[in-house]
Amino acid sequence: MGASFLQLPSFLGVLLFSCITFCLLPEIAHAKDTGITRHYKFDIKLQNVTRLCHTKSIVTVNGQFPGPRIVAREGDRLLIKVVNHVQNNISIHWHGIRQLQSGWADGPAYVTQCPIQTGQSYVYNFTIVGQRGTLFWHAHISWLRSTLYGPLIILPKPNVPYPFQKPYKEVPIIFGEWWNADPEAVISQALKTGGGPNVSEAYTFNGLPGPLYNCSAKDTFKLKVKSNKTYLLRFINAALNDELFFSIANHTLTVVDVDAIYVKPFETNTILITPGQTTNVLLKTKPNFPNASFLMTARPYVTGLGTFDNSTVAGILKYESPSHSAVSIKKLPLLKPTLPPLNDTSFAANFTSKLRSLASPQFPANVPQKVDRHFFFAVGLGTSPCEKSQICQGPNGTRFAASVNNVSFATPTTALLQAHFTGQSNGVYSPFFPITPIIPFNYTGNPPNSTMVSNGTKVVVLPFNTSVELVMQDTSILGAESHPLHLHGFNFFVVGQGFGNYDPNKDPANFNLVDPIERNTVGVPSGGWVAIRFLADNPEGMVHALSLGDPHQLGLEDGLGCLRWKAPQSEAATSTSRSSQMLTLTHS
Repeated sequence: MGASFLQLPSFLGVLLFSCITFCLLPEIAHAKDTGITRHYKFDIKLQNVTRLCHTKSIVTVNGQFPGPRIVAREGDRLLIKVVNHVQNNISIHWHGIRQLQSGWADGPAYVTQCPIQTGQSYVYNFTIVGQRGTLFWHAHISWLRSTLYGPLIILPKPNVPYPFQKPYKEVPIIFGEWWNADPEAVISQALKTGGGPNVSEAYTFNGLPGPLYNCSAKDTFKLKVKSNKTYLLRFINAALNDELFFSIANHTLTVVDVDAIYVKPFETNTILITPGQTTNVLLKTKPNFPNASFLMTARPYVTGLGTFDNSTVAGILKYESPSHSAVSIKKLPLLKPTLPPLNDTSFAANFTSKLRSLASPQFPANVPQKVDRHFFFAVGLGTSPCEKSQICQGPNGTRFAASVNNVSFATPTTALLQAHFTGQSNGVYSPFFPITPIIPFNYTGNPPNSTMVSNGTKVVVLPFNTSVELVMQDTSILGAESHPLHLHGFNFFVVGQGFGNYDPNKDPANFNLVDPIERNTVGVPSGGWVAIRFLADNPEGMVHALSLGDPHQLGLEDGLGCLRWKAPQSEAATSTSRSSQMLTLTHS
């Protein structure tokens, strides 16, 4: 199986892509001077797919696994019609898109929309503003994200160059997982028993597990390159649960972009990418034919005590042989990379510390210098009681439950944004989410005597244009672990992070307020904390923080907090819907 390369177009309105793996050519209609309107259609349908000598029917978009590639330029408007032909309820999230006054298009079920029912359709309508790089889309209900996902490629505006060397070619590489069982049955069983969900059978590159798994040699992703060329590799981690190390044998990668934000370039042999993150790298190939092929591998970075898929996905980097060469590619040695140890938290910390925004006049880092509201959220695993007459598989016969400030998410039956828009929020959510832990404790030390959490759907109200500082603190209640955090509809600046308990008197002195990395997803360090800042300047937008796995069902109950803010009257007058905003925070 080969890679499909992304060619850089020289004119607006035509984007031609190889359809070897997963692409969809949009119907293009002219719109405003700032961009064009691109139409896509997603038919949600069942498709038989075989991996690891196991054939099963999976939920797909247009029969493709992974799903079709969305391609646009900065400033373009996207109209994506999703038609549901399966029995499952469906919603699609456009991960990383700044939903500026288009919160209805964000996608999380029961947060910004009711899911799309069988036989129904929904048109996602949003404009890409001030973004260029790699994002992705995925289902945002139950564990359908395990097969419903695909790249979202945002090219710069016409005639605007990259702030780095123009690549010869581009290729998206999306990390995923494969279950022989039905992932919906896996999560259903976990929710029933209160234990952790069963892990996947394999990781994948562009849907292919590769040669290190049994009965999988023919399902191997192969990246064919030429000597002395520069390639832009667009990495996406669409795996449900695991942060992944990635490396290519005997090659150096130059990181130039994360989460559709340009960064100060730096070289590395290995990247670390959490679920929901994207990383663009430049790959400079060997100046001459190397007389070897090279494995590309990825395996998990592991924290915490939970089970995980302890396996390695592999693809092959192959050089085109010179036309006059008699060398057989099949007889060339296949070199293997060396990945960090599974629990190498030191590498994780060092890698993330290298990420810095460009902070240039063209691409400034507009980090808030003053803070209006401070929030301190303790995140971690706890427990909830087992129902009577049921046997649960959590600690001491309880159910695992994730929480933020000891509040575990209770899924509403009415979408939160709908409830606020109609003014009928009573009984749907409460405006009294705790902004700090109700009972402080030694978060990374000995755990408290009680591990039980409460349940609720709660929000905090903020005025429009409030500058926010949020510190997320890992806890060791049931063991420290890393927690990826994602904000829907927003980017944020990672101004600080560290290990142990956050110290509000000392740690802010070391915050980076000059060129902190800007992104939409960040990992809360295992046994540590991370501080982010952002401006609540997006009326209608829903900011929703998730962590490992699908945001609402992880085999665990998610912690949830919400921040809601209203636009001033002048902003509200220009909006097509009621001006308000929420931040909902879930984690596991």
